[in-house]
Amino acid sequence: MSRSPNSRTLAALAATAFAAAVPVLGAGTASATTGGDCQSATVQYRIVGADGNVVGADWTSQGGFRQWDTVPGTVEVRLAAGQSVAEGCKYPVSLAEYTTEGPNWESSGHQTLVDKATVYLTAADLAGADDAQRTWQRLTVKSPDCYGQIDLYGDDVTYDGGTGEGHGPAPYQPDNISTPYHLVAAWNGGDKPCTPSTPDSPTPTPSQTTPTAPATPATPADSTPPAGTSSAPTTPKPAETPPTSADVPPLQSAPPAAPQPSPDDSSPPLAETGSSAPVGPIAGAAAVVIVLGAGVAFAAARRSRRS
Repeated sequence: MSRSPNSRTLAALAATAFAAAVPVLGAGTASATTGGDCQSATVQYRIVGADGNVVGADWTSQGGFRQWDTVPGTVEVRLAAGQSVAEGCKYPVSLAEYTTEGPNWESSGHQTLVDKATVYLTAADLAGADDAQRTWQRLTVKSPDCYGQIDLYGDDVTYDGGTGEGHGPAPYQPDNISTPYHLVAAWNGGDKPCTPSTPDSPTPTPSQTTPTAPATPATPADSTPPAGTSSAPTTPKPAETPPTSADVPPLQSAPPAAPQPSPDDSSPPLAETGSSAPVGPIAGAAAVVIVLGAGVAFAAARRSRRS
């Protein structure tokens, strides 16, 4: 007994629908990985004078706090040779100048940001062959004319005590606020206070001079220190300078936004995977086709056997 052409056609349609439904039902959530492996990198620097010549030591990664002989108003920076820098990685390096209350970190007190500059180092700034013929990125800030501190550090945050994105706390030695973070090196110096001196009071005229009796200081009821305490003043512990390191982190950038379909593209995509794909409706429609095809094929087979 042979099947009719209709029954064979319907059976083929049912098998095709089932085969199309299987991969759809088995599709999972699509995952994506970000490209570029940006690791910390080592920065080198050197001080450049107004005449363009190097001042002091040449390229170095040595950190720490120093007293300046020449104010480091311009600093050249680069990435040290012998390290791998992935394409697309950026390393912000900043130079900031502050006025302070003293010529070193221990006496710096309140610091006020005066000027700041930032550059972004990439693989193009990696030291290597023919370095003498290359041009390096420069950071330039105003030269202080009073007590000050200049910081070289590995991020682009402005440490001025401001609030909001891109700002951080100003350095303040008495409260141990050791900013900027990612500090590479620092310099202190100056030979005079930054605040203007108080103007001399005018000499009073004879008619304005009226002698007054000095006030008698009040005698405290009990000037004896409480038991278990010492009347001698305590000596503050010497402050340690903040730590420094020439290894700086890469710039952390936000991931790009998902592309939007163009206005003239009204046709739906041919296939889609992931959590946003309509897996449920597609699978349901395929199941309906399978059931209908099987039913029709069964009915056609019964009619063939009766005939």
